[in-house]
Amino acid sequence: RIGEQAYKKDLTNTIALCNHLNNPEKKFKSIHVAGTNGKGSTSHMLAAVLQQAGYKTGLYTSPHLKDFRERIKVNGEMMSEVDVTSFVNQHQEFIETLSPSFFEVTVAMAFDYFATQQVDIAIIEVGLGGRLDSTNVISPELAIITNIGWDHMNLLGNTLPAIASEKAGIIKQEVPVIISEYQEEVIGVFEKKALECNSSILVAEHQWEITDNKIENNQRKLKLNSKENNYNLSLDLIGSYQINNVMGVLSAVEQLQKLGFQIKKADLIVALSQVKELTGLMGRWQTLKKEPLIICDTGHNLDGIKLVLENINQVNYKQLHFVIGMVKDKDISKILSLLPQNAIYYFCAPQIERAKAAEELQLEAKKFGLIGYYYDGVEEALKEAKKNANKDDLIFIGGSTFVVAEVV
Repeated sequence: RIGEQAYKKDLTNTIALCNHLNNPEKKFKSIHVAGTNGKGSTSHMLAAVLQQAGYKTGLYTSPHLKDFRERIKVNGEMMSEVDVTSFVNQHQEFIETLSPSFFEVTVAMAFDYFATQQVDIAIIEVGLGGRLDSTNVISPELAIITNIGWDHMNLLGNTLPAIASEKAGIIKQEVPVIISEYQEEVIGVFEKKALECNSSILVAEHQWEITDNKIENNQRKLKLNSKENNYNLSLDLIGSYQINNVMGVLSAVEQLQKLGFQIKKADLIVALSQVKELTGLMGRWQTLKKEPLIICDTGHNLDGIKLVLENINQVNYKQLHFVIGMVKDKDISKILSLLPQNAIYYFCAPQIERAKAAEELQLEAKKFGLIGYYYDGVEEALKEAKKNANKDDLIFIGGSTFVVAEVV
């Protein structure tokens, strides 16, 4: 909630916490997932597949939308409030002496919980970057990097190769790595790091051919073929950006099978049709209502917003109503320059310290020809959008994960 000031540029505190907890991160198998966009969806898809295949599966993700415990799940069930408070009470003195960040404590709590629960495997999503992220103390079976985009440049670097270099920090000695999406500017960074680590590297996008892709009955129907497999999938995560994510997941599953994991094709197909139900994932191109159509999405950086706009362009509607709020510690001018001028905007601020004041957002957006009123909160903005929208209009809610958190 406080953003970049919570970022610690080394692993000292995490290592100290893990040592204090008798190194729980060494007591379970794991898969490490990094990337600018798509790492959350990829993590949830993989967790659903492994869970459906009969493995007791831990899932660590961030941030949460509604409840802190969304970050730490086993087989789709959130860590209990009793377990959270018990962990804090038991280790409070050490935590206060060490003075770690919220994220560092959360990572340690997750690892301790997964070890206590004796999970067969845990999917661990990177928080920010990779090399210096608190999660990067694990020795995974497999690393996945979804994509590289413009986000957190002041922390990770102001070129795509520099950002990629930070994400590549999760590649470990002789641990296979899957790159979900081919990007010419950065593939060399990953190949170099994989070579240094004697790790096999595979670009999922090059492994799969898509022969059918359509939306039907609120599911994305995909036919994908590789040299070894072919799949007819019905995804309950229907955003167009999930196509690259699912290719990464399928390549990851093939790699896991080579490592000895028993994952049947039928289980994979079922899991990918029920990711939301199996894991509790929310906020990814999520339909909240049909008439008018109300959709929310957590995409919030430049590449995330581009993908959101691609999805909006695939929807049939008469008028677009855009409920939008953002945080104040990011340069949003590039994002605002992309947004459609023919939409009606409802500027708002989520209930967090980092929120950009709605009136400031309105004034900044006006420079880019985006017209609308500002409102005291997300709820009030959405209420006004509903009042103004006809049944064949589209209301989209987004701009920040924290805005989506208030409506799902």
